[in-house]
Amino acid sequence: MSRAGGPGGEGWPGATADTLPAEACSPWAEAVRVAALLAVDPTGLGGVSLRAMPGPVREAWLDLLRGLLPGDAPWRRLPLSVGDGRLLGGLDLAATLRAGRPVAERGLLAEADGGVLLPAMAERLPATTAAHLAAVLDSGEAVAERDGLALRAPARLALVALDEGLAPEETPPAALLERLAFRLDLHGIAPREAVGAAPEAAAVAAARARLPRVSVPEDVMQALCGTALALGIGSLRAPVLALRAARAAAALAGREAVAEADAALAARLVLAPRATRLPVEEEPAPDEPRAEEQTAEPPQQEQDLPDPRALQEILLAAAAAAVPPHLLDGLRPGAAARSPAPGKAGAQKASPLRGRPIGARAGEPRGGARLALVETLRAAAPWQRLRGRSGPRVELRKDDLRIRRFRQRSETATIFAVDASGSAALHRLAEAKGAVELLLADCYVRRDKVALLAFRGTGAELLLPPTGSLARARRCLAALPGGGGTPVAAALDAALLLADSVRRKGQSPLLVVLTDGRANVARDGSGGRARAEAEALAAARALRAAGVASVLVDVSPRPAENGRRLAAEMGARYLALPYADAVALSRAVKAEAA
Repeated sequence: MSRAGGPGGEGWPGATADTLPAEACSPWAEAVRVAALLAVDPTGLGGVSLRAMPGPVREAWLDLLRGLLPGDAPWRRLPLSVGDGRLLGGLDLAATLRAGRPVAERGLLAEADGGVLLPAMAERLPATTAAHLAAVLDSGEAVAERDGLALRAPARLALVALDEGLAPEETPPAALLERLAFRLDLHGIAPREAVGAAPEAAAVAAARARLPRVSVPEDVMQALCGTALALGIGSLRAPVLALRAARAAAALAGREAVAEADAALAARLVLAPRATRLPVEEEPAPDEPRAEEQTAEPPQQEQDLPDPRALQEILLAAAAAAVPPHLLDGLRPGAAARSPAPGKAGAQKASPLRGRPIGARAGEPRGGARLALVETLRAAAPWQRLRGRSGPRVELRKDDLRIRRFRQRSETATIFAVDASGSAALHRLAEAKGAVELLLADCYVRRDKVALLAFRGTGAELLLPPTGSLARARRCLAALPGGGGTPVAAALDAALLLADSVRRKGQSPLLVVLTDGRANVARDGSGGRARAEAEALAAARALRAAGVASVLVDVSPRPAENGRRLAAEMGARYLALPYADAVALSRAVKAEAA
């Protein structure tokens, strides 16, 4: 097939799928298209989220992109643990101590101006780093106000976010994904397939020079916006990025105006991975003209006008064909939205002794706190001349002292409170036991602590204190008998005491209550439904006031208002599962606990 139509014979990026040979529509060919378009307009397109593990395929794609960029374009790697000083710029400590006056240093963002920045392990980027990167993509400059300096430096760059996540929910921050035009997955490409024709660097350079002259017809703009709307894309950045991709495709194909093929390519590469629903076919309006009337020749003036609706249908077909297969299952009408998987660690908390470094703060190194020597010198350096120091010594004062700050994740302790009363045993105790056993296994995988409370008769009993032994938890659960009254207030009081002791050990408690909510035993063991329900609601309010994260699963075959009201007073997530087996019950609890 001839590739005529573009400079250097490289007109294929603007062609449609049906005019290309089969090998041109392979995953690697699509990856090459993304690299070519990004090389034409790197700052306009923002960049790409590259989902791939380190290996020859990822390196081949990165080498391809780097070869298509200008020879002097910076290429910088961004480590995961980079600090704000290295990222944004700040005080050059060595130069400042030498000169006796503040000397600024450039950050990585300023160094990458006009080129590409590659954040490593982008799926684990801290929120602060992601916010800095998003601000630079929006404004095109790096701003730093720290260490007594106010710095502004141009930072017009593209991001190649190296996503090494294994699970589907492990993705780069949403703020970054929204600003990157492309989402590329190389997992299905074998090293032997990462070969093939690619545009020449000279053709891409000519396309970059042609890009400012490429115009966009009005009907293309309307069609791209309509396609984004039909696919359920709420962000306005998506059609803007698709428009820029279409202009880059037209420039690469040697055209001065965006054509239908360029818009279809942009819809496939930019809009399809962002789809949140499948396009719904519209029913014809009752007052539409009949088929024979539609075939009548329109006036000459209307024949010359483009049809935005017809173009939008073409773009929708191109985008729908490129929606990733794993998204189609969740986008089908009536399919339930998937909840993110629960985390594998407890809540984050500040620590002065250990954990992940998160900077420094003013303070004295007491009580085991660690002195941040470099930050202390950095705070003292700008004032040495005013303090009369001109030699190699540095004068430190109390206000200069900085101590390190750390953040560590606390261990999670999941407390299961199981209703073993007569009503629960009659209805769902067996299923509740099976669900708790599955949840215990999940906690064991996450190395969480588990505790087991059972309430029946006149009170609650701690069958298993917080432990990491799965076998011991299973034995206690299997021996759990059923029958008697429902002392909900006593169970919630015992759960609150246990959650408080868990917190004092530095762990994060999560309470899972499985009950039908029909309290009929008061705290003192006496009967009376009205008093028992009032005390249960009071105990639930105490749990909410203590801030204990909790989930209430209504195991009654006919959920009533009792469980819902109890969950509301607890501040807990409420799950009514009248028809579910142990597997469905455990899945629902894990999804809600997330």
